[in-house]
Amino acid sequence: MNPMRVLSLLALLVVAAMGSPSGRMNDNSVNQALKPSQWLSSQQLEAIPSVDDLTLERLERMSLEKGAELLQQVYHLSQINHDVEPNYVPSNVQVYVPQINGEKIVAPINEITQRLKQQKQNFGQDEVTIIVTGLPQTSETVKKSTRKLVQAYMQRYNLQQQQQEGQKYSRSSEEDNKKTSSEEDYGELAKNANTNTGDIIVVDLGSTLTNYKRYAMLDIEKTGAKLGKWIVQLTSELELPYETIHMIGQNIGAHVAGAAANEFTRLTGHKLRRVTGLDPSNIIAKNRNTLSGLSRGDAEFVDAIHTSVYGMGTPIRSGDVDFYPNGLGAGVPGADNVVEAAMRATRYFAESVRPGNERSFPAVPANSLKQYKQNDGFGKRAYMGIDAAYDIEGDYILQVNPKSPFGRNAPAKKQNNYHGIHNGWQNEKDY
Repeated sequence: MNPMRVLSLLALLVVAAMGSPSGRMNDNSVNQALKPSQWLSSQQLEAIPSVDDLTLERLERMSLEKGAELLQQVYHLSQINHDVEPNYVPSNVQVYVPQINGEKIVAPINEITQRLKQQKQNFGQDEVTIIVTGLPQTSETVKKSTRKLVQAYMQRYNLQQQQQEGQKYSRSSEEDNKKTSSEEDYGELAKNANTNTGDIIVVDLGSTLTNYKRYAMLDIEKTGAKLGKWIVQLTSELELPYETIHMIGQNIGAHVAGAAANEFTRLTGHKLRRVTGLDPSNIIAKNRNTLSGLSRGDAEFVDAIHTSVYGMGTPIRSGDVDFYPNGLGAGVPGADNVVEAAMRATRYFAESVRPGNERSFPAVPANSLKQYKQNDGFGKRAYMGIDAAYDIEGDYILQVNPKSPFGRNAPAKKQNNYHGIHNGWQNEKDY
């Protein structure tokens, strides 16, 4: 085995998964005097790809099991001596604010606040949701999942449209009488759903992570600090109440969101209302003597959804409450590869955001899917997604459907009947 090959792998190899059978491995258990050859053969070590060979496209072509196995091997190899320190901080993250007419206000993060002051009156007068992407939009799976989340919030925040949809379903006409019972049930839910108004900001961090080296070497703390300072500016110059801000981070973006919320607290003395992690990733490059990653205390309430624990995600608890759809595994039902499994957390949350679906994902406390099934799903009920109660904590298990609607409590419906929003946001070109 070429020593330089090992050093190169330790410094550059990328992944976002941890393969402990228990799901609760302490980092110190990896940081022991184990030689790579003691747990992988020379042939296996040589076969692990370098950073230039690992791509989302390659992972999407692999089966879920093969992709998860590869990511576990690479992660453990990179963590043996804990000598992989982060060195990448994006300098020009793009931010966009979707509009109901299908347009977007787009600008670099250091210019978006001024653009909002000029172009969007009354911005942030109600709820503000900041979405931090964590993977490049070059993947169709990633792009579609992000689009679904934005569409869901556009619908949730468009009060007029929600009212119109409710009225449409309440009309007693000959055409309405021909609707199926499932359509009528969903129409009633839509009509009676809690309506909200608010604004969405998408911080497209994922699009700066154009290769796996950048992904692996991302300095979460410094990147999060820059984002936290921007949120301070945003709340100050636009007079936004910090209590109305909900940050949502995908994959490695979940950890950046946590670091940003921490920086906001350090600078202002106040905590943001909520931070949600959508399949938080494992952290490859870590600063020595620094605790990194999304964790409870980053905001008034921190919740996480884990859909690829042994794939692109992490088994480590990340919030006040952690939801594990179908328990701890490489993926979830219906996901064919690790990328799709990771993005299912975004799809689940998006489904819960749509009016009428807020409680589609009931979960109960459990340490495993086996325990969940032994108890027949009984226990203190909590709801994964937008309607998660702020007073719950611990690990929660639930079961999900392999196809949309994913929530087992989701109303039977034809999704396109009510899920459509302005045509501009249904087109692929918008992402």
